[in-house]
Amino acid sequence: MFIEIDFSSDEAIYQQLCNQIIWGIATSQYSEGQVLPSVRELADEVGINMHTVNKAYSVLKEEGFVKVDRRKGAVISVDSNKEKALTMIRKNMKPILAESYCRGIPREDIHRLVDEIYDSYGAQPAPEKKKDTGTKE
Repeated sequence: MFIEIDFSSDEAIYQQLCNQIIWGIATSQYSEGQVLPSVRELADEVGINMHTVNKAYSVLKEEGFVKVDRRKGAVISVDSNKEKALTMIRKNMKPILAESYCRGIPREDIHRLVDEIYDSYGAQPAPEKKKDTGTKE
């Protein structure tokens, strides 16, 4: 696992760690069911406090990117609840879009930027899971 922390950044270290793991999932560096390093291992590898790694794993669990198994530790397990995800994404995008609006950046530039970033992940969106309707086909 390759994690790079910018210790001079204003962004909290635990948030940088979360963002890099989410980016790793989006770019297929980490896959569903993959076990992440233990809190102690990752803290030693990156050179940060164990409590910081623990906080990052807790946030990732709360946001639906990992599950914590008592035997395995943190395991990649992306929650496919689309409505919950859209609510969280909307909340996170509001301040970014407000800043863009205040700076006079046109909507088209924002759309183009979103498309560019989204396309950089290279994979198509995961197919939607079929709902069991209880009837046989």
